[in-house]
Amino acid sequence: MTHIDTTCVQGGYHPKNGEPRQVPIIQSTTFRYDSSAAMAKLFDLEESGYFYSRLQNPTTDNVAAKIAAMEGGTAAMLTGSGQAATFMSIFNICPSGGHVICLAEIYGGTYNLLSVTMKQMGIETTFVRNNCPDEELAKAFRSNTRAVFGETISNPTSAVLDIERFARMAHTHGVPLIVDNTFATPVNCRPFEWGADIVTHSTTKYMDGHGSAVGGAIVDSGKFDWNAHADKYPGLTRPDESYHGLVYTERFGLAGAYITKATAHLMRDLGCVQSPFSAFILSQGLESLHVRMKRHCENGEAVAAYLDAHSKISFVKYCSLPGNEYYELAQKYLPGGSCGVVSFGIAGGREKAEQFMNKLTICNIATHVSDAHTCILHPASSTHRQLSEEQLRAVGVAPEFVRLSVGIEQVEDIIADLDQALAQI
Repeated sequence: MTHIDTTCVQGGYHPKNGEPRQVPIIQSTTFRYDSSAAMAKLFDLEESGYFYSRLQNPTTDNVAAKIAAMEGGTAAMLTGSGQAATFMSIFNICPSGGHVICLAEIYGGTYNLLSVTMKQMGIETTFVRNNCPDEELAKAFRSNTRAVFGETISNPTSAVLDIERFARMAHTHGVPLIVDNTFATPVNCRPFEWGADIVTHSTTKYMDGHGSAVGGAIVDSGKFDWNAHADKYPGLTRPDESYHGLVYTERFGLAGAYITKATAHLMRDLGCVQSPFSAFILSQGLESLHVRMKRHCENGEAVAAYLDAHSKISFVKYCSLPGNEYYELAQKYLPGGSCGVVSFGIAGGREKAEQFMNKLTICNIATHVSDAHTCILHPASSTHRQLSEEQLRAVGVAPEFVRLSVGIEQVEDIIADLDQALAQI
């Protein structure tokens, strides 16, 4: 198997003699054919090809193929955002009337998506703690449960998902485990190797690396047997009347059914496509991902250790920090490093946290996270603003909670900036 470092650089796109070395940007909405019959075969999914970029585009397909190779999956698709990837990964197999089990410590936008928006669509979600006992987790499953969802490293609380455990429980109840691998990236963790079935990404983060292009990705392991649970997943195992009775698992097998349906059905109807230009920018970022992640992790560990020893810091949440409650799981799933996101609390509460952030110079106050620049955010005032006080505490976000995304600058400069800001409060 090719090393992940090489796959980051050369995976997905393999130019032939005389073809462009870099993934070409095919900035076209449509594609010409010599006959209606030739195009009809594409619309009926009888042949592969391109006819409209809302469904597929050569540029986005090449980049998706690279991400699939990086994760060790069989197929992948790009979406317009990470939030779109999360929604489509679930909705592809869980329509109205279904039920999802989700880890409570997740990104606030995902929590809102599941608890509010998808609830309005008729999909119920039960949130469970990462460390809940097996008995409690087992009770969360229902006859209409269709998936379990969690994040490899939670945003922003740095909780580590016990992938093997949740995969085992999901499979015992005949449903797949979907893992958002955004913070870890396939450089530091490949969830499929631990039993996960589907992986999602906000490619806007480390994969892009520079905050230049919004995007998402969904990758299928090709291992979950939809046919063995055909009654739960009729969208994959029974005729799709919008494609003349085509059955996805019959036509495309386990390796291709899930992503083909997500593309041919959901992307066709919802249109949350990633542009070819954004995919090209993403491709450039992927080539250096393995190099950047090492620096993010080194800097993150140094900053976490500094904060952990500071008298004005009430707590530090960083799974690679010795003594953290998720440290052992991090050593198991993320032995080469976790990420550059360090969360902590400012002693004195919300007011002191805001004063501290206003004194920073190198660390930028920004909504973004996980790119080359060091960014800082107060989640309760921004990404988690829609959550009630009770919901905030349920997902581990207190009023004094600050999320720091450590970039790839010189770490001594980052620490010096934190130090001077802390000295002024």
